[in-house]
Amino acid sequence: MVSATQNPIEYEGTFPLPEAQLDRFLIRLRLGYPEINDEINILERQQFQHPVMDLSQVVSSEELIKAQEEIKSIYVSPAVKRYIVELTHQTRQHEEVYLGASPRGSLALFRTGQARAALEGRDFVLPDDIKALVRPTLSHRVILGPAARLRDLSGDQILDEIISRVPVPGGDLKANK
Repeated sequence: MVSATQNPIEYEGTFPLPEAQLDRFLIRLRLGYPEINDEINILERQQFQHPVMDLSQVVSSEELIKAQEEIKSIYVSPAVKRYIVELTHQTRQHEEVYLGASPRGSLALFRTGQARAALEGRDFVLPDDIKALVRPTLSHRVILGPAARLRDLSGDQILDEIISRVPVPGGDLKANK
């Protein structure tokens, strides 16, 4: 398991990752800046010692592997699977996209959807799970065309448009388990 950070400013001495390497990351999150009170809390917590010095292991590697295996049993209906693939497919068809998400993007949406459902206490995935994860799982997999970049469009804007265009499946999404 790898967690990585990247500062998009001042690439001196480093280089942006190529698309093929970005595609290997399951999700990409943008944290932004903390609120004023949160930043004050950061100052206070780090006045004498960095909080990382107090961190301890919260789960064993065996427990983590077991949880990863259990996530795989979360049910994903055929309609939600089709929804996942259609969303990913639309990134490849969008007129503003030079290179859309690969099947690895579909797999990322599938697996993170299962994890989100489990975290919410469900044994099945809802379309809302998938919609909530489209940006973090696909934005770094979508390469915009030159015209889109000139118009200052972002991958997130394209993904929001795709989400709004692709019909959301309905019906009993936990049947036939």
